Amino acid sequence: MTGFLVATAVSFGVIFVAELGDKSQLMALTFATKFRALPVLIGITIATAIVHAVSVAVGYGLGATLPTGWIALVAAIAFLVFGAWTLRGDTLTDEERSKAEKTTKSAIFAASVAFFLAELGDKTMLATITLATQYGWFGTWLGSTVGMVAADALAILVGRKLGKHLPEKVIKYGAAALFFLFGVWLLIDAIAQLT
Repeated sequence: MTGFLVATAVSFGVIFVAELGDKSQLMALTFATKFRALPVLIGITIATAIVHAVSVAVGYGLGATLPTGWIALVAAIAFLVFGAWTLRGDTLTDEERSKAEKTTKSAIFAASVAFFLAELGDKTMLATITLATQYGWFGTWLGSTVGMVAADALAILVGRKLGKHLPEKVIKYGAAALFFLFGVWLLIDAIAQLT
């Protein structure tokens, strides 16, 4: 498998799992109760593409200038922290829910702005930066963007069809386990590179 395909597949998987149960996925559900699903997904895609482009630029720049062993070590620690963050959970505040429900602007514009602001500093942005230090920028950007949009589309579909969220505990523990798994894998790689 080529580096591009590996970067795309790994980034898709990591970000898809990271987004499950995340605050922005809850926002997607909230927007989808007020607007049609397609404009909401277009807004999510625009915001995600921009935020993840910035993320991969930062991560790829760090990867090009820092020794890979130390980057792998920092990435391992970051993924272990993401696992703990995922276990802690994410919720929408009443203010965030109210803004998402009361907006009267265009669905695409409203979703784009809300998701752009929600993703700044979020674990999916930080995970994308981390992935970009290890993989090629384009594959990481493409995989992370598609992974996040797919997870949010799943939330919208399931939420609209069933009227409730996916089982929260299963999602939380599964996502945390995958983060811990990636963290341990990167830690083993870092130790091998530094010794």
